[in-house]
Amino acid sequence: MRRHTSVGIEGERFLIDGRPTYAGRRYRDWPIEGLLLNSRMVQAIFDDRNPATRDRWAYPDTGGWDPERNVAEFLAMLPEYRAHGLLAVTLNLQGGSPEGYSKAQPWVNTAFGPDGALDPAYLDRLARVLDRLDELGMVAILGLFYFGQDEHLRDEAAVRRGLDNAVGWVLDRGYTNVIIEVNNETNIPRYEHEILQPGRVHELIVQAQARTAGGRRLLVGTSYGGGRVPDDSVIAVSDLALLHGNGVTDPARIGEMVRQTRALPSYRPMPIVFNEDDHFAFDRPENNFLVALAHYASWGFFDPGPGAGGGGARSDYVEGYQNVPVNWGINTDRKRGFFGLLREITGGAAGGGAADDPAPPSSG
Repeated sequence: MRRHTSVGIEGERFLIDGRPTYAGRRYRDWPIEGLLLNSRMVQAIFDDRNPATRDRWAYPDTGGWDPERNVAEFLAMLPEYRAHGLLAVTLNLQGGSPEGYSKAQPWVNTAFGPDGALDPAYLDRLARVLDRLDELGMVAILGLFYFGQDEHLRDEAAVRRGLDNAVGWVLDRGYTNVIIEVNNETNIPRYEHEILQPGRVHELIVQAQARTAGGRRLLVGTSYGGGRVPDDSVIAVSDLALLHGNGVTDPARIGEMVRQTRALPSYRPMPIVFNEDDHFAFDRPENNFLVALAHYASWGFFDPGPGAGGGGARSDYVEGYQNVPVNWGINTDRKRGFFGLLREITGGAAGGGAADDPAPPSSG
């Protein structure tokens, strides 16, 4: 199958189709060219196999949960996100908390069976998302494992098999717009399997990189929790550094994290990407987003919603992109703040430098 979009890395810059992203673009005299501005959209392929919790995600207008409606509404919004200058979305085969933040996670949202086999229904939804991203000149940062769901894989062999299956599926379908994030926040102590924890996760990065098709492999890294700088063992084998800004209330800490990452003994020129940050203040002259740019690091919007962690369906249906059922519109002040600043920084789709403008921007 012919693919339209290819992501690559040249030093600290991202390339799409061989050209730097946001070619020639600057903001406040900071270079934007080569960055990969992104948003966490891990619920795009969400489902819940637990009948005891499935009703929590009911749509207010129908009284039921529908994973097909969810993915269709996400796909319908992708051209608008792209028109504002968004070039990447973070997905995950085990999702993320559908309440924004949760202590217990009794739902079952995983594309992996106990032995690491892949679920065809998840793959079907994922294929539609990756196909549409490919058409729009966009990139997927595809996470494989999540600390709220990894226990559904029965042992380390299943984790390894699941990784091989997922990476092989991406390669076999010829996707060239996918970056692999082995797991979300490897240092969170809730991971059940030792190989998904910081001391050994570099083994999975190397394993993913070793899988090839036609002499091609995928770009691979893994992320750390908010405020945490990656371990040297991970940077030594990664293609990019994935950081999170959750809990970072002082924007100066964002810049410090970038400097500390670049100072690691094994660091060599590679992109530094925040692909999750739950701090906003988009109307202020200094915020986490802008400080990341000032230090030449890509930044990603994580919208857990103002009522994150409450549980259950919401009658207003207007919360964040992490909250299921997701309203994928640009329909809140927070979402409008992010996308408005993103368009100002990037020039919208016209400033992307990698794809034609797919749709006119809208305020949602």
